[in-house]
Amino acid sequence: MDTPYDEIEIEDMTFDKERQVYIYPCPCGDKFEITIDQLRNGEDIAQCPSCSLIIKIIYDPKDYLKEEESTEETEN
Repeated sequence: MDTPYDEIEIEDMTFDKERQVYIYPCPCGDKFEITIDQLRNGEDIAQCPSCSLIIKIIYDPKDYLKEEESTEETEN
């Protein structure tokens, strides 16, 4: 795997509620994107669709558990 261009805190990204996607600007002028589902699956790398740069997303996976998983953890 390539070395990330940067490490970005999830709080520094813009969230598109309609598409359920976090967005961060790429130096090339395009945008890095990562979906809620990707985060739930433990993915933490977003790639720019226009160039070869990738970023590592810094986030707490527990914040993105699906409702049923979150409920199970609370009950245990």
